[in-house]
Amino acid sequence: MDAPKEVQPTGEFTCQLCNLTAPYTYYGQKPPHTRFIVLLEESYVMKDPFTPDKDKFLILGSHCSLCSRSVCVGTECSLFYSKRFCLPCVNENLKAFPLEIQEDMDKRKPQEKSSCKKMDTRT
Repeated sequence: MDAPKEVQPTGEFTCQLCNLTAPYTYYGQKPPHTRFIVLLEESYVMKDPFTPDKDKFLILGSHCSLCSRSVCVGTECSLFYSKRFCLPCVNENLKAFPLEIQEDMDKRKPQEKSSCKKMDTRT
């Protein structure tokens, strides 16, 4: 019996903010081997390496709808609000976003500062 064919990468996705790199197998809104899934944005997608199911996939990232840079879906790099936005563009245009997004961004700022300054209290 022939072994199932592995999906070959189409290219390599790189987040322009955190430098995450991963091979992607598809770019678009309708990943292969999915019958009823249509993504809300053009996305870089890879087959899920943690399952043998060929219809399982991971979304790596997309392009910021304002500046067009490639960004991963990580919360430190981008957010999705009807379209993908990188966090630098969100911060530059914060007043144009709904209050809920503005409040969410305000909550993130103290966490970012405190997580960078954690000290070892074991002495």
